Amino acid sequence: MGVFSPNRIHLALFPIVVLLSIQWSTSVANANSAHHNTFVHCLVNHSEPSQPITGAIFTPNNSSFSSVLQAYIRNLRFNTSTTRKPYLIITALHVSHVQAAIVCAQKHNLQMKIRSGGHDYEGVSYVAEVPFFILDMFNLRTVEVDINTETASIQAGATLGEVYYRIAEKSKTHGFPAGVCPTVGVGGHISGGGYGNMMRKYGLSVDNIIDAQMVDVQGRLLDRKSMGEDLFWAIRGGGGASFGVVLSYKIKLVRVPETVTVFQVRRTLEQNATDIVYNWQHIAPTIDNDLFIRLILDVVNGTQNGTKTVRGTFIALFLGDSKSLLSLMNESFPQLGLEQSDCIETSWLQSVLFWTNINITTPVEILLDRQPQSLNYLKRKSDYVKKPISKEGLEGIWKKMIELVDTILYFNPYGGRMAEIPSSATPFPHRAGNLWKVQYQANWNQPGKEVADHYINLTRKLHKYMTPFVSKKPREAFFNYKDLDLGINHNGKHSYSEGKVYGVEYFKDNFNRLVQIKTKVDPGNFFRNEQSIPTLPHHKS
Repeated sequence: MGVFSPNRIHLALFPIVVLLSIQWSTSVANANSAHHNTFVHCLVNHSEPSQPITGAIFTPNNSSFSSVLQAYIRNLRFNTSTTRKPYLIITALHVSHVQAAIVCAQKHNLQMKIRSGGHDYEGVSYVAEVPFFILDMFNLRTVEVDINTETASIQAGATLGEVYYRIAEKSKTHGFPAGVCPTVGVGGHISGGGYGNMMRKYGLSVDNIIDAQMVDVQGRLLDRKSMGEDLFWAIRGGGGASFGVVLSYKIKLVRVPETVTVFQVRRTLEQNATDIVYNWQHIAPTIDNDLFIRLILDVVNGTQNGTKTVRGTFIALFLGDSKSLLSLMNESFPQLGLEQSDCIETSWLQSVLFWTNINITTPVEILLDRQPQSLNYLKRKSDYVKKPISKEGLEGIWKKMIELVDTILYFNPYGGRMAEIPSSATPFPHRAGNLWKVQYQANWNQPGKEVADHYINLTRKLHKYMTPFVSKKPREAFFNYKDLDLGINHNGKHSYSEGKVYGVEYFKDNFNRLVQIKTKVDPGNFFRNEQSIPTLPHHKS
């Protein structure tokens, strides 16, 4: 046979290899196509004939697939050509479509991602490392307000802007304590806790939920009574996507005055920002519960050419008129130097525009627009502060921020109602003892891994620098500020130990109860993602 030559064999076999690879590619494509067809067939068979699901199914072959996928991607990091795309998208129009998706996904062993508004910071609701499909809830967005009972039923696909607008349509003296970004979807926001600028007065969104509708792993439609208090507890702050598909929440409306007051005041280090911030941290968590003063810290150009400085932006909502606010501020927080000209009296609904940087004279119908004003590439992290930071400590933070330049800190004060509700009342544990929550932000508008790595690294550096000033054992984090740096669950045999790493930071002592509930209602861990609640080890299939 002569001397063995790998190259000769390789060249001799080349046409066969090419032929085989073409046949293999074709067979894979055919297999995928067949899988598509059988999965779609299953969906059609398991939905009600009176509510055909075919119009809600978008496969990659559909010309609208890309636009449907991209319509609710709020972080451009996950809207690239290399981002893994879903197998298909189901834009559910009816509860039977949700039920069919759950039943068929289990039959075909496909991972399901549940998306309401797409604002999750790590794209967990529409990106995966394994074959998956998206159950998109945006069509299920009815908001029904009943002022007589001071309640509303809101579907998971509604946005906060739609909820606020529909409440104000019926009443000028009612509102709901939830987020300040109007394009956030109700489903993820509320199931993960939900907070906004009325939390010191009324607590979190989950503190004002009185019922819910969801579909469980068996495809059953449940309400609070039929799901039981344990599961109802879990989906009010423990994340709905670990336990089922939340269809809607029944919320308790809260009272707001016809006239509220907002202000935004900026102070740089040259304008005594260090002293003002030092006082803010003592005052903001203890001041009147009708007043919420958020502090935003960023780096801007200094007064001298080529220099940088830190700027503090104090943005507030006061549930009352400007005269009362000025009196309160002059007594409790004179260091800020608030003046009448800084104050804007407006309606609660229009205050939402102010807080999201929309001109307050803009028609409020803009809250019905489901698209954000702008989109960025972004990274977020979180922390909690339990003790005021010394002036020396603050000056060190300013120095670090100026060194890093492109990072922003958001400080959201607690106290008030937040400190009165027990940490075990809902899965959200960060209550009494926390002065404020920190959000770390980096935003950029250029594509590419190198750019992304640079900005992500900036948030990590600032987060690391803040270690001495924040909570410890565990270092607490907010579940709705998804941060995969805290740990990723591969949902294999180490699911519980992987889940515990981030789970304790998000949920503290409530983590174990969430795991027990998860193990009971979804023992096979069907409802899973990169940071879902795991099942107990001996129940892992």
